[in-house]
Amino acid sequence: MLGLIALITAALGFIFACIPGALIVGWILLPIAFVLSIVSLFLKDKAKWMGITALITSIVGTIIGVVVFFAVVATSFNNSFGSGNTTVVKPSVGAAASNAAAENKPAAQSGTRENPYPIGSTITSKDWRVVINSVTLAATDAVVAANQFNKPPADGSQYILVNYSATYIGDDPKGQTPAFVSIEYVTPNGNTVNGNFAVAPQSIDTMSTLYKNATATGNKAIEVPTVAAGQGVLAVRPGMLGDKIFVAVK
Repeated sequence: MLGLIALITAALGFIFACIPGALIVGWILLPIAFVLSIVSLFLKDKAKWMGITALITSIVGTIIGVVVFFAVVATSFNNSFGSGNTTVVKPSVGAAASNAAAENKPAAQSGTRENPYPIGSTITSKDWRVVINSVTLAATDAVVAANQFNKPPADGSQYILVNYSATYIGDDPKGQTPAFVSIEYVTPNGNTVNGNFAVAPQSIDTMSTLYKNATATGNKAIEVPTVAAGQGVLAVRPGMLGDKIFVAVK
């Protein structure tokens, strides 16, 4: 009987632990189920399978509850601090733009995969200003020749070179490194590509500390599918708390 109660309690706790809005209920039930299952295993002349099942369920439920909790916290943190603080200025084009800078627009209005910003746009968050200066497609030969340890791309893939500038505009007296700025390639199907690591020619230094208004400029090599090399977009995040902005590759 005690094993059955432990199993039911563990099952309910497991279910509630998977529901973000009911996590607290799961956290109450799972420890109770754990204790009851342990006790049931020491009862003489009683079937042990329900106690064992309840014990396993309570442990797995606790692990899942922790994962769900951190996922909820991460989402809330991103919504509170990483949304709406990034602005983008498109590059000026022609004489019509000579009298005024391009309009500042909240990142949410454009910069999507379907409507990416053009190369040369200035992406600004609280701490970073990032500009994609150029994208060189079919750069395999240049990348492979840049370093003896660079591997050729996989069959059906090629290297592209993304030249970008990252300027630290924050107020931290200790500065920050451009490693906090991320540049990724997203295929037309929506897959983020993570191919071979390769040292790019004139590679950007992402490990040296930048202080206010200092800039690092250089290349990043990314291995992408050849058939869709010019059809994807770049996903640019200007710092850990910046919104992800999409920029065209050509």
